[in-house]
Amino acid sequence: MDAYIYCLMILGAVLQGIFIAVEHKEKYVGAVCLKGAASVVFCVIGAIGCSLAFEGGYDGDFPRLVFIGLLFGAVGDILLNLRWVLEKLNQKIFLSGIAAFLTGHILYLAALIPLSESLLICVICGVVVAAIILTIIFKTFTVKLAFKIFGIFYIGAVVLMTSIAIGNCITSGFATSALLYAIGAVLFTVSDVVLIFNTFGTESRFSLRITNLSLYYIGQLLIASSLFFI
Repeated sequence: MDAYIYCLMILGAVLQGIFIAVEHKEKYVGAVCLKGAASVVFCVIGAIGCSLAFEGGYDGDFPRLVFIGLLFGAVGDILLNLRWVLEKLNQKIFLSGIAAFLTGHILYLAALIPLSESLLICVICGVVVAAIILTIIFKTFTVKLAFKIFGIFYIGAVVLMTSIAIGNCITSGFATSALLYAIGAVLFTVSDVVLIFNTFGTESRFSLRITNLSLYYIGQLLIASSLFFI
């Protein structure tokens, strides 16, 4: 990758860091703007990577689907923070944000599946891990039916996506693109689990919020940067 891509990554990380600090001070309008700006950065990186992949003769939908998935991730970012600005619509906006992320994960899945050489094994592993995570979550927290339904589909999609990404990484011989994507997917999954425990737990902790947001953003940057090595 060229130096300017690394500069964009640093810019995105700085914006994300400022966003975390501003959100913690409950300045939610500014937080939405900063979060949106940080998300635009990984979308720009994804767009550049996608363009270069096709210019280099890549034949497949992987770059395009990943880029669109990044766009839905940015939409989800904005919605999840907008709920604190429009508090009366908090639950609806939250679920809309989760729906945007779910759409992004489905697009990531659509990008990964054609590249998988061990799809059945990956799906089985993903289903088992997702079932374990969901069982722990539902036994730990009492949540509304709507959140349970979204949770089943969302966790199922993100864990399945991560399982296939890891499988692709292994079968590719740990090629750079597949490795970056797999690490990004794992960080994304861990971030989501932390988010759930911090959101529905008895007490929200700032340290967990930092962990959730940092892992998520690094994950998206790695997924976006994977496009430069295909």
